[in-house]
Amino acid sequence: MFRVFNDAKRTLGLDIGTKRTGIAIADETLTLASPLTHIEAHSHKDWLNKLLKFLENYDIEKVVVGIPLDHHGEEGEDAERIKKYIALLREKVNYPVIEWDERFTTAQAERTLISADMSRKNRKQVIDKIAASIMLQSYLDRLRFEKESL
Repeated sequence: MFRVFNDAKRTLGLDIGTKRTGIAIADETLTLASPLTHIEAHSHKDWLNKLLKFLENYDIEKVVVGIPLDHHGEEGEDAERIKKYIALLREKVNYPVIEWDERFTTAQAERTLISADMSRKNRKQVIDKIAASIMLQSYLDRLRFEKESL
């Protein structure tokens, strides 16, 4: 693996699923989110070790983690499960780990991949990082909107 360092620190987005965590990265201007990769893990410890190993390759400014809220904006069991992962990550890193509403990102990613006529097998391999990219893009759009509103 290569190390990605330059003058700009990077913002990453995580879409934590039950088997895979999709990872997306923002460009240096915080304008565009791009799918990066995913990691597969079978336990909290395995997830944390793999993610921290991955993060060693990037000069990170912050990590934005998707929280799945229900249709009413409330947290359910999935949100509580993901908050356990967030707590583990926050214990190990010295930069902000931001919780961000990720409602419907996986469904949106699925529709996008289906419309691109991607097979179910191939969708399974990329959907998590696409969902992470959609979630991170919504965060970046909000930052830009807030900046323009000042």
